[in-house]
Amino acid sequence: MHVRWFCKCHMMADLRDDAYRTIPLAFEPVNGYDNPMPTLNAFDASEAWRSPSPKLWNVRCLQAGIAAILATAAAGIVAGVYLGWKPGLLAAAIVAVLSLSGLRALYRRVKTWRYIERDDDLMVQRGLWVHRLSVVPYGRMQFVDVEAGPFERVFGVATLHMHTAAAASDAIIPGLPKAEADRLRDALSQRGQARLAGL
Repeated sequence: MHVRWFCKCHMMADLRDDAYRTIPLAFEPVNGYDNPMPTLNAFDASEAWRSPSPKLWNVRCLQAGIAAILATAAAGIVAGVYLGWKPGLLAAAIVAVLSLSGLRALYRRVKTWRYIERDDDLMVQRGLWVHRLSVVPYGRMQFVDVEAGPFERVFGVATLHMHTAAAASDAIIPGLPKAEADRLRDALSQRGQARLAGL
């Protein structure tokens, strides 16, 4: 008996460059048929994902705090000069409250970053409102570098940049401990060279 399965597959791919492979993100049964295919949750359970350092939140919090202070001061001064000191205080208070409320969303966004090294590629997942899963084959990497800004150096973390043939296909992993960033850079470079040598 011929059995026909129907499923709805949500997929993400960057069609501008094949450095990103098309990855099924979820499978849902349609019209009452059972789902014969694996879900992302099942995939997660079988893989050892890694997360950036918890210090990434410290970096983002410091950056957001400085920006919030400057925005609050600017709003209070401008409103105070043109409307008086009471509207100035009100404007500063509104900006401060909005900035504080944004910290929760920023924290949740930081926690969405994770990555995994596989045999043939590196997977990077992130995103709070829009979830993105990027798969970068080692053979498509042109070079890998590590960058650390002034705030990152204070907390001893760095950002790993993976460059491919197309700039739109580049991927990053922020908030890595410096030693882990250097190790990952060297490992990815060696794997990329090995894949190119095997072509």
